[in-house]
Amino acid sequence: MNTSQHPLLRTLGQPARVANVELFFDLVYVFAITQLSHYLLEHLSWPGVLQTATLWFAVWLGWQYTAWVTNWFNPEHLVIRTMLMVLMALALLVSAALPDAFGERGLLFACSFAAIQVGRTLFVLYSLGPGHALTPNFLRMLCWLLVSAALWIAGGVNEGSSRLVLWLLAVGCEYLSPMASFPVPGLGRSQTSDWTIDGGHLAERCQLFVIIALGESVLATGASFGHAAHPGLAVWIAFPVSFIGCVAMWWMYFDTSSGDAVHVIEHSDDPGRLGAYFHYVHVVLIAGVIVCAVADDLVVAHPLEPVKAGYAAVVAAGPLVYLLANAWLSRVVHGRFPWPHALGMGALLALWPLLPRLNLLTAGALTTAVMVLVTMWVAYHRRQDAAATRRSDS
Repeated sequence: MNTSQHPLLRTLGQPARVANVELFFDLVYVFAITQLSHYLLEHLSWPGVLQTATLWFAVWLGWQYTAWVTNWFNPEHLVIRTMLMVLMALALLVSAALPDAFGERGLLFACSFAAIQVGRTLFVLYSLGPGHALTPNFLRMLCWLLVSAALWIAGGVNEGSSRLVLWLLAVGCEYLSPMASFPVPGLGRSQTSDWTIDGGHLAERCQLFVIIALGESVLATGASFGHAAHPGLAVWIAFPVSFIGCVAMWWMYFDTSSGDAVHVIEHSDDPGRLGAYFHYVHVVLIAGVIVCAVADDLVVAHPLEPVKAGYAAVVAAGPLVYLLANAWLSRVVHGRFPWPHALGMGALLALWPLLPRLNLLTAGALTTAVMVLVTMWVAYHRRQDAAATRRSDS
């Protein structure tokens, strides 16, 4: 499929680099991640977890679909740059509405988000015109996004459990439709083999978002420490415990599977499908980072407080989800599920019921220890394998 002749598209065959305007666009998601972590911290219950997850999936959808568009389209072009600025303003409204999305600002959240998804797709279709090879894919996408937009807005009009159910249906619509290749009666379905993407650009965009999410964990640790008027010994111990946990998450992600993803996507027979899997993995991985940020806030702010059931869920589930997502990423990139991650998840599951007998500092130290051990284990074997490869090549 030749997509290189359109003036708004990236030049085919040339590596796509992440543009400064894309980094600027991502700034609004720093705010969104902060809003989500604070929302979860204030709603540590199962309904609160489900609401936070629904909002996070929506935030990621808005970013993810835009990342795919800028993988195809040249963000340095004035027209595309203007589109990104408009989407950024709408995303700022979405982020501002997050704390009260299940309250009085539900309709603002829903309308702003629907405007991002539908508006961006209409813009792409108008820009491409009817004869371009990418047009049928975006036309099918528009049909599904119009259905989900109706669900988002209907949820914004309703309240309580009805809003949550409608928004969960909207999330499912937007996540499942790409998996099924956007089937539309009369229009057929898209083929992932036609999704000509740049693996390096896609992987780097996801990596930069992971940095944004990890930044929230660092901010949570620093802010909690800074708010302690007279930090005692427990707070001084909790500070490095939380920071080391954040470092372990960075090391685990950037030292293992993510670095190999560029090569794997670019050399895949179906890079579009692999790129889609890559994004699905990251919505779970970054959710783990957000939960870990909430846990860091709790550990540093209240290190000697007994672990309540909600606290135990956050302290254990954040690292557990993060390990699962990293293992899934390794499965996508390398074709195998790493057993150190499985052992780490087993250790966290074993610790979970024991945490309510401890204080937050001890609980945080134990889960951080699991993360550090898994990271060191994987990094050691990775370097051993690299050394063996060098010896065999020589």
